[in-house]
Amino acid sequence: MMNKLAAAVLALAAIAPVSNAGAAPAAEHWNLLDLYASQGAWDQDAATLEQQLKTLSACKGHLADSAWRFRTCLDMNAKVLKRYYRMASYASQWHDEDTGLTAGLDLKQRSEVLGNRVDEVTSFLSPEILKMGRSKVSALVKADKAAAIYNHWLDDILRMAAHTLDSKGEALIANFSLATGAAGAVYSTLSDTDMPWPKVTLSDGTQVVVDQSAYTRYRASSNRADRKLVFDAFWSKWKEFEHTYGVTFYEQLKKDAVLAKVRNYPDSLTQALDANKLPRAVYDTLVAQAELHLPTLHRYFKLRAKILGVSEMRYYDVYPPMVASDLKYPIDQSIELMLASVQPLGEDYTRALRQGTASGWMDVYPRPKKRSGAYMNGSAYDVHPYLLLNHSDDYESLSTLAHEWGHAMHSSLANRSQPFIDAQYPTFTAEIASTTNEVLLLDHMLKIAKDDNERLLYLDAALENLRGTFFRQAMFAAFEREVHAKVDQGESLTGEALTKIYGDILKRYHGDKEGVVKIDALYTVEWAFIPHFYNRFYVFQYATSISAGNMFADAILSGAPGARERYLNVLRAGGSRYPYELVKQAGVDLASPAPYQAIVARMNSIMDQIEQIVARRK
Repeated sequence: MMNKLAAAVLALAAIAPVSNAGAAPAAEHWNLLDLYASQGAWDQDAATLEQQLKTLSACKGHLADSAWRFRTCLDMNAKVLKRYYRMASYASQWHDEDTGLTAGLDLKQRSEVLGNRVDEVTSFLSPEILKMGRSKVSALVKADKAAAIYNHWLDDILRMAAHTLDSKGEALIANFSLATGAAGAVYSTLSDTDMPWPKVTLSDGTQVVVDQSAYTRYRASSNRADRKLVFDAFWSKWKEFEHTYGVTFYEQLKKDAVLAKVRNYPDSLTQALDANKLPRAVYDTLVAQAELHLPTLHRYFKLRAKILGVSEMRYYDVYPPMVASDLKYPIDQSIELMLASVQPLGEDYTRALRQGTASGWMDVYPRPKKRSGAYMNGSAYDVHPYLLLNHSDDYESLSTLAHEWGHAMHSSLANRSQPFIDAQYPTFTAEIASTTNEVLLLDHMLKIAKDDNERLLYLDAALENLRGTFFRQAMFAAFEREVHAKVDQGESLTGEALTKIYGDILKRYHGDKEGVVKIDALYTVEWAFIPHFYNRFYVFQYATSISAGNMFADAILSGAPGARERYLNVLRAGGSRYPYELVKQAGVDLASPAPYQAIVARMNSIMDQIEQIVARRK
């Protein structure tokens, strides 16, 4: 019960706080003082949490004693989780500010150990509530109206009756939780720390160590020979470790299969989807629609080849931008552009967003040893969301700003509208707010673009985002579904076998057989590079979310009656309802083809606009 929420806290709070205790933070730094004035204050909360855990432990075996006892025990559980999330956020963000700081790492590790303790203590709740049964639980809630805030939370437990063990079994699973992450830990250690990355010399004489960061940078080089050189060096290194990564990933697949069996599910996918009561049709329809519309993806690759002047499109030609630009978007300007773009969401939304950008919620610029990437952490319910950025003053950074603030506003609205127990929203809805903001930003930027070159920059970025978020994530989803199914059925998988499965899917999506994009055999080891595969059936939700966000944004921009409020009500709902049903009631059925057909139509519309601009420039 705790696991999926605690994991979300630690995953979201994966970026870095600047240790600025005792001083007002500069505008580009987040203000961790809003969480704790010092580590001493965090330590005091840790002591308070231990006392609360003792109180909660006393509830074991006594939940059904009375309506008052039942409600106060649930209240204590909520207090425990709320305090722990705040503590975990601070520890993780402090570490992310400076990943080389020993004190930050120590606090993060203490937080993780404390999280396991919370898991262990709270593990009795689900089995005991299930033993009481729906009738008894309903009677207790009815007798104490204050307990009504737990209705959805309780229903989520009670519907899992067939998949929940007794208290001893649940405690055993909780105790083993620290020992079941070995596969992911080995992947991270090898990929991030121990991999002996190769060195290459680029066409201008620059020597580059081709690690993950350099690969991401130089795969977009304007020099095609440099792109091939970087691709060959990078994937050759992964190929060397194909066997090791195969063993590691197979262990993860076996763990997922075992957990599905232990919890009485027919397979791993069914268990993963049932965590948020998602119909299987959502997953299968997404993959089916993506593969049905591969001609649109192939059209994109052909357009890219034409603009890049490439006669034979190769896999290393996917990433360079179709249009070069030296436009700069410093953070102050980016904020103003973002605020202008969200005007269609209303005055209240815009005002709250402006206030958040001026209130120490984000850490903006890269620094040595600061965590890379970008994220939003909205888990500190009584404080405010935090955003980690690495803003580099380009258009991608502007788009990332809008994306992460979409998450932040989602958390802010949910935290203001829901009690703590219902405020945390699942991944299935998490990316809707961020992708909606990206569509609104593109619409605004196209309206104010000064010339065709600038329009091409925005259209190219939007098209690549749709490719990467819809088609690429659907491709990953197809791979996950196939390999999990094989292991669920008792088959073994080697690194070589995984490469064959992934390579076939990669070639199909990129039209290798049709001559659209040639995929070299070496590059089919790419599966070993994807960290998301160690979080089963996660990535498909990026594709469903961008599809839903696209539909919501189009309805809002077109002025459809009630569209804005329906969308904002999805954000305000947080986790108070099952996500598929929530989004469907707002007008988007993600188990139907319609949202995926709309995202494909959007891609085709963008390509039409690009082709018109290209034709004008001749």
